[in-house]
Amino acid sequence: MTTHQLPFHLRNVGKRDVRSQFGALCYRVVDGKVKILLVTSRGRGRWIIPKGWPLHRATPAEAAANEAYEEAGVRTRTTDSVIGFFTYLKVQGGRKMSVVVAVFPSEVTQELPHWPEKGQRRRKWVGRKKAAKMVDAPELAAIIRNFDPSKL
Repeated sequence: MTTHQLPFHLRNVGKRDVRSQFGALCYRVVDGKVKILLVTSRGRGRWIIPKGWPLHRATPAEAAANEAYEEAGVRTRTTDSVIGFFTYLKVQGGRKMSVVVAVFPSEVTQELPHWPEKGQRRRKWVGRKKAAKMVDAPELAAIIRNFDPSKL
């Protein structure tokens, strides 16, 4: 799958100020239509994809699949191919940091009734167009809009 990465800018940050995370673009195909699973953030309740920090002894794709389980309560088949990157500003402990998220396509194989962060988040299945409008990060919106699982 060929995706054109939109340029993103990290302003006024030093080399130690940028962190990386891995995200899961959870999807399924229903009656020929792609559905995307979004979850709410814990803080402000914004719609996001499951994402998190690197895990010890796990590949980036495995870390993304783990976040899909913890944050959205789904088991996935996650490929090792990154389909895009997006950036966001995270505030942690009163400190702002820029985060670059590598996004992995993650086909949902099982949706669980109970999961670790169920009480802290909501999940919602929507079409690509609607999902792209619901997320804040323009780069993530473009990744979602252009996502085509048939080209993986």
